[in-house]
Amino acid sequence: MPHLRVNGAELHYESAGSGPETVVFSHGLLWSGEMFRAQVRHLASRYRVVTYDHRGQGRSETTASGYDMDNLAVDAAGMLEAVGAVPCHFAGLSMGGFVAMRLAARRPELLRSCILLETSAGTEAQAGRFRVLNWAVRLVGARPLVGQVMPILFGRSFLADPARAAERAEWAGRLAALPRSVHRAVAGVIERRAIFDELPRIRVPTLILVGEEDAPTPPAMAEAIRDAIPGSRLVQIPRAGHTSTVENPGAVNAALDAFLGEVSRPDHATGNPGAPGIGSPAPHLPSGGGAW
Repeated sequence: MPHLRVNGAELHYESAGSGPETVVFSHGLLWSGEMFRAQVRHLASRYRVVTYDHRGQGRSETTASGYDMDNLAVDAAGMLEAVGAVPCHFAGLSMGGFVAMRLAARRPELLRSCILLETSAGTEAQAGRFRVLNWAVRLVGARPLVGQVMPILFGRSFLADPARAAERAEWAGRLAALPRSVHRAVAGVIERRAIFDELPRIRVPTLILVGEEDAPTPPAMAEAIRDAIPGSRLVQIPRAGHTSTVENPGAVNAALDAFLGEVSRPDHATGNPGAPGIGSPAPHLPSGGGAW
């Protein structure tokens, strides 16, 4: 299993496929790069695709400190440079989105584009509730809390679909197996500071995706990000909550194809918010997963 040491932490990463451009995926809280399996399979025939695990999660090292979002952005920058993924299309979901926005605003030379999924630029709206859950994780572990956490991370369509019982069991099992030490990463997310003031500095082409059923970071939060990043585009993913890459991978992949195909065009001016199509309104994705 490939690991690299950056910024005082040993990070696990995986690389698949090959191509002239690289897409990097940064996962959400409590998960790992595994949440992008469908996207890796879909893109690896045309791009080099890299996933990595944040410190304290997945197969990366659990360090004593360093879990604030600013430091995780430093982790990510070091990882991109170490694996030769500069510049890349950087896609971050939820926690990964907190990292992506910081990279795009502070280290734009590392990115070709920025893709934000189910994320927020503000402070944690449910900080009190999540502090209680995190205290419980530290005390008794994650297993007793799976029933409370699943409706946070997944939308009603995924949770109610009888045909997806095996998938639900897999992800619930992953939650149940989390070590108590994950409380460090959770605290870093809960106590994060807002980054709205930095969003107008983002000039790389930016796509924002949000599940229609997302409870922790609902579409209104995605709209606020869209309004703050010049020329960015917003697409809502139907039948998905806070984990759209798992819940509706077809719609996510279609949106990625359209966006990456556009920003990878030879005539596209990276960082120009007025480039053709990037600043235009994005229609709602149909339930079949079509692109704009």
